[in-house]
Formats: sequence, structure tokens, C-alpha cells
Amino acid sequence: MVKELLENFNPQDYVVWLFILAVCISFLVSSLSYPAIINVAKSKNLMDTPGGRSSHSVSVPNLGGIGMFLSIVVTITLIGAVLDTKILLLILGGITFLFFLGLKDDILILSPRKKFTGQLLAVLLLIVFTDTRIIGFSDILGITLMPYWLSVIFTLFVYVLIINAFNLIDGIDGLAGSLALMAIVAFAFVFFRYQDISMVVLAAAVIGALLPFLYLNFSRSKKMFMGDTGSMILGFLIAVFAIRFINNSELTPNAIYHNSSPVLVLAFLFFPLLDTLRIFFIRLFILKTSPFAADKNHLHHRFLSLGFSHWQTTAIIVIINSVLVVITFLIRHLDINLQMIILLVAGTILYSLYFIYNWIKKLNKN
Repeated sequence: MVKELLENFNPQDYVVWLFILAVCISFLVSSLSYPAIINVAKSKNLMDTPGGRSSHSVSVPNLGGIGMFLSIVVTITLIGAVLDTKILLLILGGITFLFFLGLKDDILILSPRKKFTGQLLAVLLLIVFTDTRIIGFSDILGITLMPYWLSVIFTLFVYVLIINAFNLIDGIDGLAGSLALMAIVAFAFVFFRYQDISMVVLAAAVIGALLPFLYLNFSRSKKMFMGDTGSMILGFLIAVFAIRFINNSELTPNAIYHNSSPVLVLAFLFFPLLDTLRIFFIRLFILKTSPFAADKNHLHHRFLSLGFSHWQTTAIIVIINSVLVVITFLIRHLDINLQMIILLVAGTILYSLYFIYNWIKKLNKN
């Protein structure tokens, strides 16, 4: 009877219910997991200690990624039978690989080269077995299609860039988690419009894992960090959403976002990508150091230096990024090159505005 029910079940008829169910299961599993993880981390002294680029003065449990991993895996295992099992199993395989890689880094510390190699392996397997990749630039700068080899290399670059972007911005309370939540809600919306139910449910599972984490991440008495385990899993899943969304849009000429998907993805991930590219430029060409060397040159550190608290900095950044997403949705019918120019100009101005204002204020005082 169960077999017949599953065979006749059409997930497209129950998208909203599947979304709610996935959020609830993931929320429940993560809510039960995080307190236990905090207790184990404290008892075994598996803590993030202040130093380097840390913006905290006390040791904090940094194994929140374990709870994220558990909640996502349990949710997809329970609901995935009625969805696209091939893509979901490959994605779960990828996050499992990154889970152990990140866990080892959180406990023992891995070199950037080993992390980078592990990320490439996890991503390459997904690209090879699903052939989900960026095949062109949707006519940005006149580029439509790329050769297969260039498409694979560029897709690998995008995956690794997004994974490390979320790893690098995880420097203050709530920032990486809040930006991830905003991006995943946006991806859930576009996948809902595309009727890509598997991605909608996967997004719901991540949302359910993030909500209780953010509560603890902002907490003073029960604070926890996601660690490299959590940031790499989140970055990987967001990269999967980004690549699949662009791929679906490019392969379907009459798709809703056929002429705007790359710009929308850039808007969803504007701050993580902006800060990562900015920090890489500063470290490589100004400081002449490794791009993975810890420092306090991130934009969120600049906000903190102006007197904003962690939650205020996070709120400002997330609100600005949300405004950029709204702007991009509103202009998606324009020529894609014009969309890109408007987004880049608007993003640069909005994120620079307060610093310019503060600089002018100092000049006037002098």
C-alpha cells in the first residue's frame, strides 16, 4: 500500500505542505541537537578561542555545523523518497564529504591547500555525475555558450568561490547565517516558480536548520558558532542552488528568469562575493600575504570599528543586500548588461555610503 501511495504521489500538488514539513522536521532536529552539541563541546573543550581576526573575547563552542548537517540529512532522508533522489543523494554525498573535512578543520586545523583540494573533489563529483554547470553567461558581454572544458572549469571556480566566501565572512555574530538565510529564501522562491520541488524542499531543510542556530549565535549565555563545518556546508548548498538555477534558466528559453538568472544570483550573494574579492585583492596586492591569512580587513570589521555592535552590523549588511535583491527583481526585464551595471553601481554605493558619510563628517570636524 505504501509503495502504491508513493508511486501515485505527485509532489507538485503538495509543494507548500512539503516545504512546511521540511522546515518543521529540520527545525525540530536542529533544536534538539544544538544544546547537546554545546554541552559536548564545553565538556571536551572543543571551543573557538579568541585571537587572530576573532571579534570575541571568550571561548565559544564552534561545532554548530554538526547540528546543521544532522538536520538536513534527516529531513532529506525522510522526505527525499518522493523527490529527485539522484540529485539529492549526490548533494548529500557532497555535504557529507565537506562535513568530515570541516569537522577535522574545526578540531585539528587543516591547511588551506587541503581544504581547497577537498572542496574541489566534492564539487567535481557533483558536476560530473549531474552535468549541472554554467554553460554560458546569458549574453553578458555577448557571451552565450562556453566550450565544455571551460564550462566545467568556470563552474568549479564559482563553487569554490561561494564556499570560501561564506567561510570568510563568518566573523561576527549572525552574519554568515543571516546572509545564507536570506539567499536560501530567495532561491526557494525562484525554485518554487520553476516547480523544482527537490530544491524547494532542500532549501526548506536548510532554513529549518538555520533558524534555531541564529537564535543561539546571537545569544549571550548559550552562544555557538557554525565553524568551518557549517560555513562550508552552507556555502556548498548555496553554490548548488546558484548553479542549478542558472543552468535551468539557460537551458529553457521561455523560463521566467532566462535573461536575468546570473544577475539575480549575484544580487542574492552580493555581500559575500564583494567582501571575498575585496579581501583577496587587499591580501594579495596590498599586504602581499596569503589570501587565506586571518586579519581584520573585512567590511564587517570596518563597521565594528565605527562603533556598531555585531547585531547592528549584521542587520545593516542584510538589509542592504535585501534591497539589492528587490532592485534586481524589479529590473530583470531590462537588457542583462544594463541589469549588471545597475546592480554593481547600486551595491557599491549602498555599501560605501556610510563610510563616505563618516569620512566627510571627519573632514568637516577638522
